[in-house]
Amino acid sequence: MKNLGVMLDCSRGAVYTEAAIKKYIDALGRMGYNSLQLYTEDTILVEGEPYFGYLRGAYSIDEIRRIAEYAKTHGIELIPAVQTLAHLKGVTRWNVYSEITDTGNILLMGDECTYRLIDNIFAACRKAYSTDRINIGMDEAYLVGRGKYADVHGNSDRMAAMLDHLKRVCEIAEKYGFKPMMWSDMFFRIAGLDYYSDKRREFTKEVIDLVPKNLDLIYWDYYSCDYGIYDATIKTHKQFDNDIVFAGGAWCWSGITPHNKYSIRNNESAIKACKANGIEDIVITEWKDDGAESSLFSVLPALMFAAENYRGNFDENDIKTKFEKLFVIFCDGFMALDMPDLLDSEYTNANPTKYMLFADPFLGWLDSTVDITKSNAFEKAKGETDQYVSNNDYGYIFRTVSALCDVMSMKYTLGVRTRKAYKEKDVIALNDLVKVYDELYKRVETLYDAFTEQWNRECKFNGFEHHDARYGNLLMRIKHCRAILKDYVSGKIKNIDALDEDILPFNDQFGNTVCYIPWVSNALIKYSDD
Repeated sequence: MKNLGVMLDCSRGAVYTEAAIKKYIDALGRMGYNSLQLYTEDTILVEGEPYFGYLRGAYSIDEIRRIAEYAKTHGIELIPAVQTLAHLKGVTRWNVYSEITDTGNILLMGDECTYRLIDNIFAACRKAYSTDRINIGMDEAYLVGRGKYADVHGNSDRMAAMLDHLKRVCEIAEKYGFKPMMWSDMFFRIAGLDYYSDKRREFTKEVIDLVPKNLDLIYWDYYSCDYGIYDATIKTHKQFDNDIVFAGGAWCWSGITPHNKYSIRNNESAIKACKANGIEDIVITEWKDDGAESSLFSVLPALMFAAENYRGNFDENDIKTKFEKLFVIFCDGFMALDMPDLLDSEYTNANPTKYMLFADPFLGWLDSTVDITKSNAFEKAKGETDQYVSNNDYGYIFRTVSALCDVMSMKYTLGVRTRKAYKEKDVIALNDLVKVYDELYKRVETLYDAFTEQWNRECKFNGFEHHDARYGNLLMRIKHCRAILKDYVSGKIKNIDALDEDILPFNDQFGNTVCYIPWVSNALIKYSDD
């Protein structure tokens, strides 16, 4: 089955408006995509489940029907993407679902109330969508079977339990006329196998035989440019008697800026491996982790390259020319949106503009990652993005990133500069920094205004409360630190305890010396732990 699709996250902070999704469908149709998955963890209204989508801006059945009809006119199949095991924090946080929560955001397998909930979700999808395909999720359920399930069943076979659960979910899908697909990673993880490896891994015949045959397996990977990893993992998946789908990524989920170059490079290797192994069903995911800060359209170049690669075109210049004709903007100009985060490499998913934007200027626990010599990079990035702030279709995206650059040119090194001047007892420098804090406050307000405009153009109201909290926290912290500095300079206080401490090297849980992932940013308010 040939399919070139996109999966759009409408759960991790933002629920995109009907108008924005229709504009997005216009763009996908021009690029040759023929399917769009709407990823809705709890952001579709479900009859009988009043807390499902509660205060989240969830889609009504009629909204999705209208989007589906519009998509059909563009040759695009609208497909529901839901969750039937993990990633349901929006639901499990409510006490009414405590009895069917295993641990964290994971549903309790084997409980009939769990399957009633899943049945209700599928019933809503059946009313809303005309397709016969559904993505049932089930990814990253790392602790499945180790909470309430273990209390009831003891240390049972987790693989067998998950396969039993999967069988029930597939039966419910079939009841409503859906052919299910699911993310494949938990088969690997429960079996103790690496998900990403350049070596073939082996599953037992028992596991292979128990996987429902009407189920498509989605192998997802957007972290590597290594052809060998994709090739070996596809071959590992082919042990199963199931259709295989590959899911790459258009990186836009680690902050305001996208990572088009990183995505293009990785997807090219993956698509070549898919072609070599006969995989013709490819989906490019557009996740929106931790608040959906990036624009819906920020990864158009990555989506364009993936579409052309899928059709066998790997000519970079030709693809850029086609992009310009389709969107009436230079492809390289659009990819300037990547620039603020490209401090170390053109091919990176690092996100310094996220973690240093919200970094505390006095506590400084991320200051060891700051490279003073690269602070001018933000001014250069601003110069590039400023060229497109007046673009009729996408100027608002560039205005947001330009404002971000304006903030980061000052904020990136602020903590380092503040601590240095304090340690050296340089009162003149500290007095100058008081003025910097004043100016930074104004620039953050400008960024907030630009980001608000971007959000209002694309997203429903719900979800922005998290950004109000984040930016409010940032602004108040700037104001407070400025006041403390001013008191120190004037002699009202003799020392600043926070600045007296020396900064230790930063290491995240993966051993990195730079914060490459959004989950460890020090923004105090987050949408979820996903």
